[in-house]
Amino acid sequence: MSKVLFTINYDIQGDKKEEYIKTIRELKSLIKAEGLEGYSVYEVKGKPNRFQEQYIFSSDEAFENFEDATDERINILINKISGMTVEHTTKYTTQSEVDL
Repeated sequence: MSKVLFTINYDIQGDKKEEYIKTIRELKSLIKAEGLEGYSVYEVKGKPNRFQEQYIFSSDEAFENFEDATDERINILINKISGMTVEHTTKYTTQSEVDL
């Protein structure tokens, strides 16, 4: 089974950074799902207010089932983060691990 790396890249509105950090901290404390091996958030070096969320799943099946496993509070936080992003900056990438 190949792991799946799912990333979300976006810019946060400059005046929303503190609120974003607080919200993402709460989100990280709540995100748990069968097959989710890791969740991290990075700020892109040299690009203030550009962030990347990384989700690592144990399999494609775990990735596909993830959305069904989220609860109402997680959905509220995700929508709140979406409201803080700069329009048209969000990009999603899904990568499958190469079996070597």
